[in-house]
Amino acid sequence: MDGAQAPRGQSKPAQNKLWGGRFTGGLDPLMEAYNESLSLDKAFFAQDIAGSIAWARANKNAGILTGEELQEIERGFQIVRKEWETNAFDIKPGVDEDIHTANERRLGELIGQATAGKLHTGRSRNDQIATDLVPSSHTDFTRLWVREKLAEIEAHLTSLLQIIVSRAETEIGLIMPGYTHLQRAQPVGWSHWLLSYGFFFAADFKRLKNVIKDLNHCPLGSGALSGNVFGVDRKAIAEELGFDGLCWNSMNAVSDRDFLLETMSWGSRFMGHVSRIAMDLCIYSSQESGFVKLADAYSTGSSLMPQKKVHSPPSTTSLVITSIRLRHSTRFHYSVLVEVPATLRVEDGQTFPLNLTPQPCRQHITSPPYNNPDALELLRGKSGQMHGLLAGLTSTLNSLPSCYNKDMQEGTAAILATTHLLTTSIQILTGVLSTLTVSPANMAKALEPSMLATELADYLVKKGVPFRETHHISGRVVALAEREGKGMDELSVGQLRGVDKRFGADVKECFDHEAAVEKRTAKGGTARSSVREQIAVLKVLLETGETPAWGVEE
Repeated sequence: MDGAQAPRGQSKPAQNKLWGGRFTGGLDPLMEAYNESLSLDKAFFAQDIAGSIAWARANKNAGILTGEELQEIERGFQIVRKEWETNAFDIKPGVDEDIHTANERRLGELIGQATAGKLHTGRSRNDQIATDLVPSSHTDFTRLWVREKLAEIEAHLTSLLQIIVSRAETEIGLIMPGYTHLQRAQPVGWSHWLLSYGFFFAADFKRLKNVIKDLNHCPLGSGALSGNVFGVDRKAIAEELGFDGLCWNSMNAVSDRDFLLETMSWGSRFMGHVSRIAMDLCIYSSQESGFVKLADAYSTGSSLMPQKKVHSPPSTTSLVITSIRLRHSTRFHYSVLVEVPATLRVEDGQTFPLNLTPQPCRQHITSPPYNNPDALELLRGKSGQMHGLLAGLTSTLNSLPSCYNKDMQEGTAAILATTHLLTTSIQILTGVLSTLTVSPANMAKALEPSMLATELADYLVKKGVPFRETHHISGRVVALAEREGKGMDELSVGQLRGVDKRFGADVKECFDHEAAVEKRTAKGGTARSSVREQIAVLKVLLETGETPAWGVEE
């Protein structure tokens, strides 16, 4: 009906809406709010402005704008940028549908619609958003913005790798149990464990560079789907915006969101690695292990259980002994608890003799309070969130028809959440690793003689015995030690020879955890020489972006 008013509750489309010309009826207010994306994509104001200026310059070179009009557009956009940066931009609810319409509306107020209205010539929000901004009513995702965020993530990941390398280099002499199936397996260097995750993150580092490279192609100039009629120089636009090349098919360019999925897929894999190191550190920081202790900045106490520390210790450390755990032998097969009849305060560095008569006691405290590893648990939880974000957007984009569809706008919230999650998680993990303290004593206490069973097998291999046979022989030694209630190292040479005559007096040399570690000198092993080479490899990666294929010569 010509001239008919819009139904109550609806408003006629504002003139500045980029699609409003043919519509005479208004949107349902709920639909208008449902359609709005400015609350999210206002984060991309800088990328929208940069893309718009590059587009205006291309239109000037194509003869659509004059030099004076281009200067006015640039001047106006500098004001708009400043307003966003200072939180002075006045958003018009119901008018500013997305960041594109908001910026163009404000530009018109500053320089006049006669000039500002030419800005959108030959451009669709489909290629506009695919180029620089994340959502809009017509498309989704900012290559420019994602590229910048991934560069920030790369910088944070570099810091994480530097911390791992630094600690591995400084603490190279520490030995701890290595685990398989959560069971103590063989002794390894603490640095070797750190570097195992260092190389996970190194692989992530290289993959991230590929993600950035693959997304860095310019879709601007593709129009709504069929290309540009004014012959704009897309190469010049791409070079001004820092792209390495062009998206070569206009229909593909406006519908491609693979770079989003690749970013989120990278994040999902990275957070999987984060969750694994977080789990290891949760175990290592528990009272059962006590290998590491988290800084107070990344942990808390309990609101119910006072034994879990809440407050930081005083600057002057003191210890009140209420009980002592005595070990029956150096191999820690069992313990006897004794009580100290009087409170004894020990100041830093003080030593003293103790002449105590062992008496059974019912309760004891054998270690200082431990903190809850909140940061590590949250990192584990955030990895699940990252996997969910990827699954959600993958489902949204699945089975869409060609070119742009409104479903794609849902990628905005997903990429915002993704980049925030990744940026904060890397920084938290870096903080945890840079501030935690290690306990060499607790690591050493956890080294059991049974972890050296493989050393016995290797000893016989060097005497020409087939490994399959030595494996069984070593297993029989373990069984003998269990029957005797001893550690393998406490078995006599005669007992060992009773298992197999080929054991000589030098077999006792096998029962040395540090020696076992230092035997693993092959590239990639846990010996100090091998660990130093691994450190050198990661340093090359940080300097060049590539890992040397065959190691680094001394």
